[in-house]
Amino acid sequence: MALGATVYVFTVRLADADRNVYETLNLRLARHPSESAEYLLTRLLAYCLEYTEGIAWSKGLSEPDEPAIAVRDLTGALLTWIDIGTPEAARLHKAAKSARRVAVYAHRDVDSWLARLQSERIHKARELAIHEVDRELIAALAQRLERRMEFDLAVADRTLYLTVGSDTLTAGIVQRRLD
Repeated sequence: MALGATVYVFTVRLADADRNVYETLNLRLARHPSESAEYLLTRLLAYCLEYTEGIAWSKGLSEPDEPAIAVRDLTGALLTWIDIGTPEAARLHKAAKSARRVAVYAHRDVDSWLARLQSERIHKARELAIHEVDRELIAALAQRLERRMEFDLAVADRTLYLTVGSDTLTAGIVQRRLD
């Protein structure tokens, strides 16, 4: 018998001063058994950091050719393709041809991934928005992960201030580019 997904419920009080976004987000995320806590939390942070009108989660593993998170306009046209982790060059190439903007939130070894991508053909490679999420922040948040969680997320000058209970975790988001 196959294991089912575990549902997590998050309440995030988002105060993103960089983009003037101030919202309380009530989010339900399904975590597939093959998905690590770090991947789940990076996906959650990416959603919060990209939050805008038209943002939505994908259908997950059942739609492998879709982005993890997408922003669509009212007509359904794909505006932003948001991926998590270290996607392959072919996926990034497809994403860049499908959407006006592509953002990747990586929580692993970004340097070796970027080095592998340098020799690959990727449409508009220099325009990819690559965000390196601090591994220590993700690990600290993973230690506090519960099925129902609430926290405050403040963003200023691309620095995250994440308050869970009485603890505040701070880390920067490093912008990376393909040359």
